[in-house]
Amino acid sequence: MHNTDKRNPNLATRASNLNSARTSKHIIVIGAGFAGLSAACVLAKEGYNVTVLEKNDQPGGRARVWEQDGFKFDMGPSWYWMPDVFENFFALFGKKPAEYYQLVRLDPGYRVYFGNDDVMDVPANMIELETLFDSIEPGSSAALKGFLKQAAYKYKVGMGEYVFRPSHSITEFIDFNLIKKSFSLQLLGSMSKHVRRYFKNPKLVKLLEFPVLFLGATPQNTPAMYSMMNYADLALGTWYPQGGMNQIVKAMVSLAEELGATIKLNTEVTKIDLANNQAGDIITNQGIFKADFIIAGADYEHVDQHLVDKPHQNYTPQYWDSRTMSPSSLLFYIGTNKKVEGIQHHNLFFDEDFELHAKEIYTTPMWPTNPLFYVCCTSKTDKDAAPEGGENLFFLMPIAPGLNDDDSIREKYFNLMLDRFQRITGQDIRSSIVVKRSYALNNFKADYHSFKGNAYGLANTLAQTAFFKPAMRAKHIKNMLYTGQLTVPGPGVPPAIISGQVAAMEAIKVLKKVKS
Repeated sequence: MHNTDKRNPNLATRASNLNSARTSKHIIVIGAGFAGLSAACVLAKEGYNVTVLEKNDQPGGRARVWEQDGFKFDMGPSWYWMPDVFENFFALFGKKPAEYYQLVRLDPGYRVYFGNDDVMDVPANMIELETLFDSIEPGSSAALKGFLKQAAYKYKVGMGEYVFRPSHSITEFIDFNLIKKSFSLQLLGSMSKHVRRYFKNPKLVKLLEFPVLFLGATPQNTPAMYSMMNYADLALGTWYPQGGMNQIVKAMVSLAEELGATIKLNTEVTKIDLANNQAGDIITNQGIFKADFIIAGADYEHVDQHLVDKPHQNYTPQYWDSRTMSPSSLLFYIGTNKKVEGIQHHNLFFDEDFELHAKEIYTTPMWPTNPLFYVCCTSKTDKDAAPEGGENLFFLMPIAPGLNDDDSIREKYFNLMLDRFQRITGQDIRSSIVVKRSYALNNFKADYHSFKGNAYGLANTLAQTAFFKPAMRAKHIKNMLYTGQLTVPGPGVPPAIISGQVAAMEAIKVLKKVKS
């Protein structure tokens, strides 16, 4: 376990009381990503004996940290959106995020480069945002108000009523009020058409379509209900937890352990033994663990196809191969020994053809011709992310999952991105690079057993929404549930946290039913 000597006294007392009243039921959570940690916290609070088995040497899943020569890099998620989801999660335990980490709202939230001397900074202030829209497309501030009003409604209903449903079957959604609201959510329309009903200017269209990249699909194939992401972006804002995104992981680990859960690192599950459709022994590289119930938060396809024998698998290899996966990513963690001027914390390079890049991810998978890419510079906000006088840079280029991946390809695109970065920002950083590490498909597979090396999970297309996603319930195993980005509600940090909560509550229902 991690060091929990500095527990919050009240929570520590509560955990002590829980331990004394703890049930004999032992729940194994596979994977210490956001979904696994979320589930562990909820289950431990309910008095169950919880052990989290994590393959890697630190918790957090994709939200791990890499440090070298004074540079500190968040290896995965870098955007803190939907702050209410984090608030609501910690409130379940009488806590607040502020007790663990300090949030800073970024202003501007991010910068978009459309080309040389063609830059858009997205302000945090709504009046400034409306002024920006009017300056690009006269009169569009009125359209923005209407667009965001509708997006706010979708966010309220989607986050309040949809995402906390386990989606075991369509019957969960057969409710007159919910069906009526579904029409308002425009489930059957596309984001692409929806945005264009309000805005004509290509820059504004790109700005409003950008958040769906986090959902792993093109705007043409993403339901219009996901304009709720625009509300999360433009109204709720872009935030940064001082110390990095891994501060959220540290907070959840601290909470889980204070509630009595045990987290075992460097413990990879290699087999789930079953008898009478019941999981029992969890075989790992560190020995065998007995389980009364399992929450599988590791890569769904890996657990389903490689840890469980065929008769107990939820799906076939053909099913998995036919899924539309989110993109993978080519990442570079870069440390420089000089400051990089003229960039923001988050920077989007949209100076190339969005549709061509999307086609080369989803339609005809290939390494992209002229890719869009993203650069994060956390040291603009967090002085501890890099040594004094240096800069912490994170380059990300979305790519199709399942491609061939080797060092020569990585280096080709590294140089392509640096050339574009220099041309557009006027900053040459090549000679100032003192730390460099690449990360792509092969790393995602090796570190996370990521199916086809995907980075974000399953694409949120209409055909893969709610009960059309891989089921949370293990159909042939009475005491196992799946959680995480390949099941409901979907990809992203907030949805993963919610997925863990939903899986934990479903597990509690099953365990209470068995007890009765």
